[in-house]
Amino acid sequence: MALPQLHPFRPRLLDALRGYDAARLRADIAAGLTVGVVALPLAMAFAIASGVKPEQGIITAIVAGFLVAALGGSQVQIGGPAGAFIVIVYGIVQRYGLTNLLIATALSGVLLFAMGLFKLGALVRYIPVTIIIGFTNGIAVLIGLSQVKDLFGLTIDKLPADFFTQIGVLAKHADTFNPYALAIGLACLALVVAWPKSYTMPLDNIGWRHRVYRLAAHVPGTIVALVLATLATALFNLPVETIGSKFGGIPQSLPDLQLPAFSWESAKQLLIPTLTLAMLGAIESLLCARVADNLIDAPRHDPNQELMAQGVANMVTPAFGGIPATGTIARTVTNVRSGATSPVAGIVHSLTLLVVVLAAAPLAASVPLAALAGILMFVAWNMGEWREFARLRQFSVQYRTILVGTFLLTVIFDLTVAVEVGLVLACVFFIYRMSTLFRVEPRAVADAPEGVQVREMYGALFFGAVGKLEALPAQMPAGTRALVLDLHRLIGMDTSGLEALEQLERALKKRGIALLLAEVNEQPRSLMRRAGFESHVGEAAFAATLEEALTRVSSR
Repeated sequence: MALPQLHPFRPRLLDALRGYDAARLRADIAAGLTVGVVALPLAMAFAIASGVKPEQGIITAIVAGFLVAALGGSQVQIGGPAGAFIVIVYGIVQRYGLTNLLIATALSGVLLFAMGLFKLGALVRYIPVTIIIGFTNGIAVLIGLSQVKDLFGLTIDKLPADFFTQIGVLAKHADTFNPYALAIGLACLALVVAWPKSYTMPLDNIGWRHRVYRLAAHVPGTIVALVLATLATALFNLPVETIGSKFGGIPQSLPDLQLPAFSWESAKQLLIPTLTLAMLGAIESLLCARVADNLIDAPRHDPNQELMAQGVANMVTPAFGGIPATGTIARTVTNVRSGATSPVAGIVHSLTLLVVVLAAAPLAASVPLAALAGILMFVAWNMGEWREFARLRQFSVQYRTILVGTFLLTVIFDLTVAVEVGLVLACVFFIYRMSTLFRVEPRAVADAPEGVQVREMYGALFFGAVGKLEALPAQMPAGTRALVLDLHRLIGMDTSGLEALEQLERALKKRGIALLLAEVNEQPRSLMRRAGFESHVGEAAFAATLEEALTRVSSR
């Protein structure tokens, strides 16, 4: 048996550097610097919300961001820690510990690389949009809930991962509410929401206010909120929890390269977390790449190369203590709007974060956790597609069931259960829908010979629709000597459908009724030939046209 052809490992960077000039380099450097500044607070916030140290988020953005840009299949994709991973990573850390998180991340990288190598990148597109919207909204709710502790400054040693338990713990510690923390968090949230975001306002004859607005838009609102909150906390000595008080600050250096201790016993226990990280990483990265394709005038991304790059990034990042990484929509869109032309911008983004860590890490000690919570509340709100809930009444019951079911299962249980159940429901509803589209209807023929019944099939004859064919013998009136099936609208057939057709032929034969098939399409005819049905009924049972079949019946 021949082995499947593997996808060649060819990063998009090699093609993007053809004809590369100084103008594009300047644009990529400017975009990379901008994205690096945007990524800094998000990387810290995602790490803290995931139950790990803030420097682990920054290291992930540096290492994974560099590898995704240098080896990926997209022109402008930015890799790093993502909000979608927060709930998953937090649950793995609470249940299995940090070391096992690193092992699961590395194993998920192996799976991602294998998916790309064996050309499975296109399969991600077969996941229904209802499932994606459902679990994305569910994750957004869980992210928002996880930030209530820091937003209100509640004194809780460790927040559990379970949804209802979290609510109980938060309610139990409501009396530890810190008004200073809430004020900082809400102020940061309001500032990020209200901060101008347009990079395309005109410059000619627009007045000083619009010029200030445009200049302000080039400074990310998250950085402005973080700087102002940090200054207020330090100058007024506000009694709120900071990165320094909780984590002891951020090291002013990169961690030593150290592989996590690996054992097959641990690997077997981490099967589900590994599959979850790989699946979510693949979905997020390829969705992000598709969004980027619609924003730029460049060749579309290579999904298999992108998965291989994501795999390498997730295999290497744990060696530096990093957490799972994937493509990030917010940073990728910022990269595009900032004028990026190639993966060089993503590399510059990583180098920018590296310089920040080496030069300004001590400044992060005074960053209040409430400020990061406010920023993450904004991220969670933007992450969800809340309008889909308002539009549910416009769609079918099946659509509503899958979307709402996936959403609730994500919130109450976890992402893996939600996607598994969602896919099962989608398959069941698809089978039901396809079965309703299959029809066997009488066809009126003006000059049909006496005792000849004509039926026409529509759709696909598969295991979900065979019941309609099984009922056909009982519908034949007395005196019927032949049944002609017009199959030119039968687009497909599976083995269950063929078995039902064989049973129909046997049932008709017992009653002395001949079966003729007219205008059989290539796929059903091929299946009949390979299964031996064609030789069983004989070539005379097949006619090129309905008229030819009726003529054969008349001559008998």
